[in-house]
Amino acid sequence: MPDTGHAEELELQVDQWRNYLRRRQAIHSVDVAELEDHLRSQIAALVDAGLGTDEAFLVAMKRMGNLDALSREFAREHSDRLWKQLVVVPSESDDARPWARTETVVAFCLAVAAAVAIKLPALFGMQLDRDIGFYARNLSFFVLPFLTGYFVWKRRLAFGTLRWLAVAFVAAAVFANVYPVAPLGHTERLMALHLPIALWLAVGIAYAGGRWSQGGGRMDFIRFSGELFIYYVLIALGGGVFTAFMAIIFQAIGIDVEPIFQSWLLPCGVVGAVVVASWLVEAKQSVIENMAPVLTSLFTPLFAALLVTFLGTVVWTGRGVDIERNVLIAFDLLLVVVLGLLLYSVSARDPRLPPGPFDVVRVVLVVSALLADAVALWAIAARISEFGFTPNRVAALGENVILLVNLAWSAVLYMRFLRGRGSFTELERWQTNYVPVYAAWAAIVVIVFPPLFRYI
Repeated sequence: MPDTGHAEELELQVDQWRNYLRRRQAIHSVDVAELEDHLRSQIAALVDAGLGTDEAFLVAMKRMGNLDALSREFAREHSDRLWKQLVVVPSESDDARPWARTETVVAFCLAVAAAVAIKLPALFGMQLDRDIGFYARNLSFFVLPFLTGYFVWKRRLAFGTLRWLAVAFVAAAVFANVYPVAPLGHTERLMALHLPIALWLAVGIAYAGGRWSQGGGRMDFIRFSGELFIYYVLIALGGGVFTAFMAIIFQAIGIDVEPIFQSWLLPCGVVGAVVVASWLVEAKQSVIENMAPVLTSLFTPLFAALLVTFLGTVVWTGRGVDIERNVLIAFDLLLVVVLGLLLYSVSARDPRLPPGPFDVVRVVLVVSALLADAVALWAIAARISEFGFTPNRVAALGENVILLVNLAWSAVLYMRFLRGRGSFTELERWQTNYVPVYAAWAAIVVIVFPPLFRYI
C-alpha cells in the first residue's frame, strides 16, 4: 500500500484527471464515476505488483484504451510527468469515430424533427401570427421532447426513467391546452413563461442520466445550461447575418424573402437550433470551456458595479422601484442573470483553491443582488397591499422570495468560505440542491395559477 504522502499525491492526480473529464465532456460525466472505479482498480493492481503510485497511475491511464484521444490532450497540458512516454498515442481511437458520426446524425435528425413539429399545427389551420397564444403555450413541446430524446438515446436511460419523463411531458401538455385561459391573458402569459422552466427539469434528469440525485450531476447540468445559452446566442447571431445577406441578394433580383423567413426560417430555426446547440456543447466542449469562464470573469465585476451603483442611487435619491409589469420583468431578469453568473462562477471554480480577490467580487455581487431583491420585494408587497393580488404580482412575489432565499444563504456560505470557516463545496452543494425549487415554483404557476385566478 502507498504511504500517506504518495496516497495524497495519487488522489491529487486522480482528482485532476476526473475534473478534466468533467470539464471537457468528451466522455460524459455520467460515465466518469465508472471510469474512475476502473482506473482505481487498475492502479491498485499495479501497486500490488510493485509499481510506484506515479508509474501505476500512468500505466493505468495507458491501459484505458477508450480514453486515448482525451488522454493525449491531457498529456499535452500536463507533460511534466512522463505523460508523452506512457499516454500519448499516435492516432485517435477508431472506435470513437463511428459513434461520433452516429451522434451527429441523430442530433441533426432530431433538430429537423423539431423544425417539422413546429409546422405541424399549420396543417390544422393554425397560424403563428394569428394563434400566438397557442404557440406560446406549446413552444416547449416543439423542442424539449426532442432534446430530451437526444439525451435519452445518448445516456441509454432505463425504461422506468423514460416512462416518468414521458408522463411529465404528457401532463404538461394537458395542463397547457385544457385550461380555458383567456387569450393573451395574464395566466396564459405566465404559463408560457414558466412551462419551459418546469420542463427544463425533465431535460436535466435526462442529461444527468443516473446522476441527477448527486450534486455533481446537477452541477454538470448547470454547466450545460450556461454553455447551451452561449452557443445558442452565437447560432442566433450567425442566423441573423445569414438572413440579412439572403434578403439583400434576393432583393437584388426583385424577390421578397420576408414571408419565407417569418413562416419557415425563423420558427424552424428557433427550435432546431436548441438541439444543434446542445449537440455542439456535447461534441465541442473545448471551445466553450475557455470562453465561458472568461465571460463570467468579465461580467461578474460589471454586474456587481451596476448593482452597487443602483443601490447607491436608490439611497441617494430616495426613489422606490416602479413595478409596472415590463419593469418588473426586466428587474427579475437582471437578478436571474446575476444568479446565473454566480452559478457559472461556482461551476467553473476549482473548489480546492483558497479564497482569492475574485471571490470577494462575487460576494459583493451576491450581497448587492440580495439587497436589490429586497428592494423589489418591498415594492411588490406595497403594490399588493394597495391594489390587491393579481397573477403577475403573485408570480413575481414568489420568484423574488425564491431568489432571496437562494442569494441570502449563498452570501452566508460564501462569507464563511472567505473567513476560512467553511468549504467552497458547501456553496456548490447548496446551489445544486436548490435547482428543483425553481422548477417546482414554475410548475405551481402553470398548474395552480389559471384556476386560482379564474383563467384571466
